[in-house]
Amino acid sequence: MSLSSGSAASSWFANRTAVLATMHGKEQVIAPLLAEHLGLHVTVPADFDTDRFGTFTRDIDRPADQLATARLKAIAALEQTGATIALASEGSFVPHPALPFLACDREIVLLLDRDHELELIGEVISTATNFNHHAIDSVAAALAFAQKIGFPDHALVAMLAPDQWDAHCVKGIRTEADLIAIVTRLLQLQPTIHLETDMRAMHNPSRMAAIAEATQKLVHQATSLCPQCAVPGFRIIDQKLGLPCALCRQPTTQRLAVIYACLKCQFQQTHFFPDRQEMADPGICDFCNP
Repeated sequence: MSLSSGSAASSWFANRTAVLATMHGKEQVIAPLLAEHLGLHVTVPADFDTDRFGTFTRDIDRPADQLATARLKAIAALEQTGATIALASEGSFVPHPALPFLACDREIVLLLDRDHELELIGEVISTATNFNHHAIDSVAAALAFAQKIGFPDHALVAMLAPDQWDAHCVKGIRTEADLIAIVTRLLQLQPTIHLETDMRAMHNPSRMAAIAEATQKLVHQATSLCPQCAVPGFRIIDQKLGLPCALCRQPTTQRLAVIYACLKCQFQQTHFFPDRQEMADPGICDFCNP
């Protein structure tokens, strides 16, 4: 069963204008996808400072958790512009929930529709990130770290130490000449300095790709309509494990069903076999392979 209806969803968003709360070029990947799939025109408000909602270099703390901060950005954009739809993106770099030795990029793209009192969220967790940092004591070490993180396509940040936010912190380093000059200057101040990847979207193509993927998830949310009231955002809120083993028919830890719910009318619907398989591989069965 298909839950999506792009043509029906477009009546909610087509030919409307949304303001995107960004100062880091995220419109490059968000705007084309929303225009193509929803008919939504995206603009960026002038002089909108997103750094006040927190920076990756930790000189300004995020005021709330990731989702709440994205919501604060969107509300601020609505208040500044008087628009009826706002978009905001927020990223976080943490250990992967299933593979804690791997860094992952969790990206949220949020849409607030004031006219319809609607909030939609696209979210992705990606391990395709160069998120990294290193203490270095020479220009050679800096160049080696730069090569490791995909420099110069991905920019760097240099500072004296992770907890020293002063005029010596330099963001957006994109050329080898600048990197050498900045590292040389900082190493004259102390024997070891701190380098880290610049995670701002316009300086990090890997993160920009994850934002695009989260935007695609947002499009899916916007085109997933409730079968009962036809409001966008009919989404998975829970899952049931227990897909039967193909050999012994005992329940496994694989998904048997997912439960969809409507944001507005609370209608729910259970969909069995969401992964398009009715039996699980005996290799993952606890009964066949205790």
